[in-house]
Amino acid sequence: MGTEIEYGADQIQILEGLEAVRKRPGMYIGSTSSKGLHHLVYEIVDNSVDEALAGFCTVIDVSINEDNSITVIDNGRGIPVGINSKAQIPAVEVVFTVLHAGGKFGGGGYKVSGGLHGVGASVVNALSEWLEVTIHQNGKMFRQRYERGKVMYPLKEIGTTDHTGTEVTFLPDKQIFEETVFDYAILKQRLREMAFLTKGLKIVLHDRREDPVKTREFHYEGGIKEYVKYLNKSKDALYDTIIYCEGNKSDVDVEVAMQHNTSYSESCYSFVNNITTPEGGTHLIGFKNALTKTFNDYARTNKILKDNDENVSGEDIREGLTAIISIKISEPQFEGQTKQKLGNSEARGAVESIVSEQLTYFLEQNPQVAKMICEKAILAQRARDAARKARDLTRRKTALEGMSLPGKLADCSDKDPEKCEIYIVEGDSAGGSAKTARMRATQAILPLRGKILNVEKARLEKILVNEEIKAMITAFGTGISDDFNIEKLRYHKIIIMTDADVDGAHISTLLLTFFYRFMPELIKQGHVYLAQPPLYKIEKGKTVRYAYSDEEQSKILEEIGRDQSIKIQRYKGLGEMDAEQLWDTTMDPEHRILLRVVMDEESSSEVDLTFTTLMGDKVEPRREFIEENAKFVRNLDV
Repeated sequence: MGTEIEYGADQIQILEGLEAVRKRPGMYIGSTSSKGLHHLVYEIVDNSVDEALAGFCTVIDVSINEDNSITVIDNGRGIPVGINSKAQIPAVEVVFTVLHAGGKFGGGGYKVSGGLHGVGASVVNALSEWLEVTIHQNGKMFRQRYERGKVMYPLKEIGTTDHTGTEVTFLPDKQIFEETVFDYAILKQRLREMAFLTKGLKIVLHDRREDPVKTREFHYEGGIKEYVKYLNKSKDALYDTIIYCEGNKSDVDVEVAMQHNTSYSESCYSFVNNITTPEGGTHLIGFKNALTKTFNDYARTNKILKDNDENVSGEDIREGLTAIISIKISEPQFEGQTKQKLGNSEARGAVESIVSEQLTYFLEQNPQVAKMICEKAILAQRARDAARKARDLTRRKTALEGMSLPGKLADCSDKDPEKCEIYIVEGDSAGGSAKTARMRATQAILPLRGKILNVEKARLEKILVNEEIKAMITAFGTGISDDFNIEKLRYHKIIIMTDADVDGAHISTLLLTFFYRFMPELIKQGHVYLAQPPLYKIEKGKTVRYAYSDEEQSKILEEIGRDQSIKIQRYKGLGEMDAEQLWDTTMDPEHRILLRVVMDEESSSEVDLTFTTLMGDKVEPRREFIEENAKFVRNLDV
């Protein structure tokens, strides 16, 4: 019998300080993927933004350095360098080496602060190969360096200075992160958002890995009013003014900016202490309540709604609305699995009261704007009634027909959704090959004829009578919009399979726009994929190889040797492949390449903007978008 090990108090391992963070980084920054990596930058920038919110910092400078380290410089007061009486070490050392330390707790240092629930600088330090902090304060410069969270030398004075501020440079640890290369576009998006949410603050981003250095500056005196203008730039505004409400109630600072546009989708984004709250919460509820009540009161008082008319719903008033709801609160409480929903009850009352009062005043002062909004809402209400009737009709019809599936759908025999997948295929000829090639038990095929309706430019009642869209809704089984129920999804993989050309890319975008606007949970829960058909077929003798990119083609040609006997076919479309080739290259689960479509909740305003830019009415923003992003496009035959 083996030695018995006693299990007592001494066997409980206490993870010393930052060792806990290195052992379980996911607990502190969400993940060790690209998302967690970029989160490190936000944590350091958040500390500088706190200085700006407190009124002491006006410029934050962020650099991605050549070695992929990050430098953040601000002109705030500088982290205190005096000895912390409790820890008996300089305050700056406490900030970088002790978990849950800093000026954000107990209401002492900062009234409000961003940052992810106070994990801050010490977590960044723990997850970096090295971190160096330099502080400018009282005419002196101080520096300290850490390696994997450990202090390399005591804080030392290194010279004199003529300004105040903090400079932090860190290199993320390759032992921790799966990915250590920063993405300029991701940082640009988040820093732009931070600048919008902190009016007057200037944030500058440099990418020093490029020659010449790439630099973007974000500085918005109008704050969230400019944010709304930015989000509406690809849309036609219903009126020129951006409605703005701000105030403080029950110690909650409230800022709201909004403007309607002529589209049919609602884009409301809420923030607490500059942190996005994708699941909303009490502040968003307060905003929606105020909006619904104020507009109905106005429409009744001004006889836009007659005595026997029913009230307009909040959903109808918010049709085509772009709004930013930003509050600052000293002790935010977050709820839900992902801590992305605000729970403070005082936030609801504060937002509701400030918006009701200031919106009422605005509507009285601007009767033309008020009338336009009310009329758009009444039109939306009528359209919603028509859509409901159309939906009831399809429901009744399907009930009578015993939920009959669309005629052109070749369904699979397995009834377990987890094992089943549906290919949405462009064109009948490719659809025919796919039906022959598929694994009948688990692969269903739905061919689409031509391009589906662009849902960005249509209301729900028009969308519901479109044959191609109806076929998809019926095949998926989930219903649509308010009736959507993910539990009823019949296939856990929805695979868009189009040609690798401009038309194919357009069809994919039309489909993704439809899913995003009316079935967003399909994307959020990871059920939507893009098939990747090969670009080249390479034959040498009896050997056949397929290449999915130009790089792969070059690699294959190097392997097999370039000579006259090699035949290269460039596929223009799925229709050029016979059933066997389609199976081998694009449908066989053992060999195919699928791209999962993912959506980052934290950047939903940018996702929304991209869809509007690509699929909306305005040409100029689309042209700018294509010019800016053309260099990232691969394998499109223009």
